[in-house]
Amino acid sequence: MLRDPSTKYRPFPQVDLPDRQWPSQTITRAPRWLSTDMRDGNQALIDPMDAEKKTRFFDLLVKVGIKEIEVGFPSAGATEFDFISGLIRNGRVPDDVTVQVLTQSRRDLIEKSFQSLEGAPTAIVHLYNAVSPAWRRIVFGMSREEVREIAITGAKILRDEAGKRPDTDWRFEYSPETFSTAELDFSVEVCAAVMDVLRPTPERPLILNLPATVEAASPNVYADQIEWFCRNVPNRDSVVISLHPHNDRGTGVAAAELGLMAGADRVEGCLFGNGERTGNCDLVTLALNMYTQGVDPGLDFSNIDEVINTVEYCNQLPVHPRHPYAGELVFTAFSGSHQDAIKKGFAAQAQRNDGLWDVPYLPIDPADLGRDYEAVIRVNSQSGKGGVAWVLEQDKGLKLPKRMQADFSRHVQRVADETSRELNAADIWGAFEAAYLPTDSDRFELVDYSESHGAAGQARTFVGELRLDGETRSISGKGNGLLSSLLSALRDDCGVDLDVVDYSEHAIGNGSDAQAAAYLECTLPDGTRVFGAGIDADVATATVRAALSAANRVPA
Repeated sequence: MLRDPSTKYRPFPQVDLPDRQWPSQTITRAPRWLSTDMRDGNQALIDPMDAEKKTRFFDLLVKVGIKEIEVGFPSAGATEFDFISGLIRNGRVPDDVTVQVLTQSRRDLIEKSFQSLEGAPTAIVHLYNAVSPAWRRIVFGMSREEVREIAITGAKILRDEAGKRPDTDWRFEYSPETFSTAELDFSVEVCAAVMDVLRPTPERPLILNLPATVEAASPNVYADQIEWFCRNVPNRDSVVISLHPHNDRGTGVAAAELGLMAGADRVEGCLFGNGERTGNCDLVTLALNMYTQGVDPGLDFSNIDEVINTVEYCNQLPVHPRHPYAGELVFTAFSGSHQDAIKKGFAAQAQRNDGLWDVPYLPIDPADLGRDYEAVIRVNSQSGKGGVAWVLEQDKGLKLPKRMQADFSRHVQRVADETSRELNAADIWGAFEAAYLPTDSDRFELVDYSESHGAAGQARTFVGELRLDGETRSISGKGNGLLSSLLSALRDDCGVDLDVVDYSEHAIGNGSDAQAAAYLECTLPDGTRVFGAGIDADVATATVRAALSAANRVPA
């Protein structure tokens, strides 16, 4: 890399628009959507889609609700032509969906494009030619006048070919290709010349697509270009301003959002941002960005995994695990502080019960996309007590008290350090069993017990049969309740002196199969804290098991 890149690269010029209005605008409604997955996306694939994959992709686009679909480049070859004509011939295009094809401004290519759409009730033919200085100078060797004439000639052929086929409702789109790197006044000049030929009206508008063919500036510059164009194009009410941002600077979605704020009506892009080089505008991200702002995007991604599976199959490209909204890990927290915030957010959400979504680190409810909450928090060596407790609660229904969460997280941390991998729910449950539930190596194991009640106000008596250090032994103690009488027996008969700091219990599940979980936090005479847990169909027995679990944590 150069130490002084200014010797090789020049900053992109700003647009002279001191009274720009777009920064104060808000997106309040969805744009018209056009998917170009089957054309722009397909031509960027290592192995372009065959007819079976194209059909599957087309059906997916229809299912998610996209009403305008660029189905291909008919003049590219027989495969493209036959697929497009087959869609129409076989009646696969729903009445509320309009197919679109792309063509360069050449007579033979335009004619073939119309032929591929024979019999369609309605269709869009998309004409384009590049207009920027670099293309005029380097690629074409043409003047502005000559480039404008290419567009005019193409528009006339569009008009004439449509006139030969009156049974189809023909709509037209024109792109001053390389718009984002062209002179704005020349883009308006060329578009106005095309409009003079096609004569759009408010009832039958012309789509003017303004592509960032190569993203060469920050999104605010693209927004300035769009606002300037909208102000200066003639008969603004007779055109639909469409955006086609690419992602060369990594800001294709941002450019589309700011372009909509600047007055555009339509967005072209691909699901998950496929396309040449760094891709097209990502329609999934853009739509769900709107959704999180309370705007209905008009697209249905409620089964995001089905969408991902189909796109990955057809494109033979993976969706990145950190892809916004759709990635496998996008709703997953490993960091302890993140996990704690999410866990508290879900608890607050349940208590508030007002319908509004407000959970830290989760800008959208995973359930809205068909995802469950099981993978929201995952555990590795970076995780904290909140995340561990969340997984245990989701998997086993256990709701550990806060201080016990901290104690248990140390056990999990040890396992994570030893294994050097992510821990799954089974690993965490195994760590819980080893830490708090009976094992063969424990000193105290419950065999049986009974509790007797004296007269009102008198002490209760606990009588228990334990396996202590492998030998069966009876213990007894008195207290004002089951727990205190058991602790008295442990102190007098076993030399284990526990003082209860905290006790809690809750049900696990519902109905006849429900169990009870009990948790104890105790201190020893020297101030050491120990924790215990017990699970049983009977809450009293769960409490006894929790006390013995705590006793098993006492150093021998």
